[in-house]
Amino acid sequence: MKHYEDNFAHNSLPDLELQPEYTFLDLPQFQQPEMLNCVDRLLDNHIREGRGNNSCIRTFEETWTYQDLFEKANQIAHVLVDDLGLKSGNRVLIRSANNPMMVACWFAILKAGGIVVATMPLLRSKELTTIIDCAEISHVLCDKDLEEEMHLVKSDFLKQTCFYGNSQLEELMASKTKTFDNYHSKSDSVALIGFTSGTTGLPKMTAHYHRDILNICEAFPQYSLQPTPNDIFTGSPPLGFTFGLGGLVLFPMYFGASTFLIEKPSPDLLLQAIQDFKITICFTAPTAWRIITTKVQDYNISSLRKCVSAGETLPLKVWQDWYDVTGLKIIDGIGATEMLHIFISSNEENIKPGATGKAITGYEAKIIDKQGNELPRNEAGRLAVRGITGCKYLNREEKQREYVENGWNITGDIFRQDEEGYFYFVARGDDMIISSGYNIAAIEVESVLLTHEAILECAVVGLPDSERGMLVCAHIVLHDTTKASDEMKLSIQHWFKEVAAPYKYPRVINFVECLPKTETGKIQRFKLK
Repeated sequence: MKHYEDNFAHNSLPDLELQPEYTFLDLPQFQQPEMLNCVDRLLDNHIREGRGNNSCIRTFEETWTYQDLFEKANQIAHVLVDDLGLKSGNRVLIRSANNPMMVACWFAILKAGGIVVATMPLLRSKELTTIIDCAEISHVLCDKDLEEEMHLVKSDFLKQTCFYGNSQLEELMASKTKTFDNYHSKSDSVALIGFTSGTTGLPKMTAHYHRDILNICEAFPQYSLQPTPNDIFTGSPPLGFTFGLGGLVLFPMYFGASTFLIEKPSPDLLLQAIQDFKITICFTAPTAWRIITTKVQDYNISSLRKCVSAGETLPLKVWQDWYDVTGLKIIDGIGATEMLHIFISSNEENIKPGATGKAITGYEAKIIDKQGNELPRNEAGRLAVRGITGCKYLNREEKQREYVENGWNITGDIFRQDEEGYFYFVARGDDMIISSGYNIAAIEVESVLLTHEAILECAVVGLPDSERGMLVCAHIVLHDTTKASDEMKLSIQHWFKEVAAPYKYPRVINFVECLPKTETGKIQRFKLK
């Protein structure tokens, strides 16, 4: 059935028989009407019910009420449709750090019937071009602070780029009315496309419906956080990550709470915000929790009641050190871009230190072997999950077949489950390097390195590290092996940060004479590990 004028997203969805089984959608909290624009519940509803003057988004500089966000989102929606020619179903890329205007743009795109593609500010033009070409993105809304890299993007699909931050977008908004009739999307209209790093060079696009966005708000936060309108959320994950989108926008706004956004959230700034603005719920990665633990005694964090960690596995030592210093229990969780948000976690009552937790309301999980058979308790195997959300790769049938088996989502993680039903992380099942909460595909780093004029061959692996979880480690064969030196290492690292997202750069470089290979010429990464 036609959802949009531009049906690229729906025509790119995997066939129904390749999609996962959806379970628990018959529970009352997960039943959504056929016609649904998720913005109505997350934003417009607060205005209708008289909460427009409540705080919605705070920063160190300003506070927006729900009314402010509502009006600005409506004006941007008018700009998209009237001035930029947006058609329903067009994909719109947002390039920004975490700030109030980014949130307004996010809501405006959905109000206008567009599909959101939010990206992280660290991405370079090459990566942005790949995303724009893959998703056939027609429009970009970009923070003026990040315009330099945006100007380097060249794509035949891109029709309109509009900058904000005392710039073009605000000028266009000034003449627009502050009301807007939301596009009548369906419950299963695609609302957002998330890009996930994979083990192939081409990134994978995973689609999520309007119903998915509301349903995750009834899952993890209800299970683990029990939010109230008095809560103030903050955290470090970018809104381009679905972890950040949920924790810093969707969850607070679903419950009429407020969010505190920090564009460059260092541990000190996070602690400063918690102290000065009486933050109650904080989302960040294990690396940050470890650093914050060493600084927390210099701040008053007595307002904090819930601490959430995701993005990589939470070491028991980090959990214990934080608990010893603060008396607060970090809630660990595992989610995936393919699943939209967290599906295994814990709450105050059932936390078991060292365990990720149990399948939360709305999901079920099991451990299986390579043939898909469920394994006995305490035996390590592949994690399989299904529930209210699931993997829907666009235009990647072969990857869809890998991720979904017999209706279950296979996350690529190795876990074990104990007799009480708690899940424990064991390892990643592929060559993904998870460093400080960032997912970095080894092959992506290799493909960048191989463009360097001095590099003949390379292989990238993850190196275990107590601070970051893993480090990106590159084994490099130079064209001229006599040039191997510490200076050359620094030169390659500096160059890498200029041409690709800096968080992906190899922190460890080993120059080698040759790489271990099979008879067919395949690099044996396990030997490098």
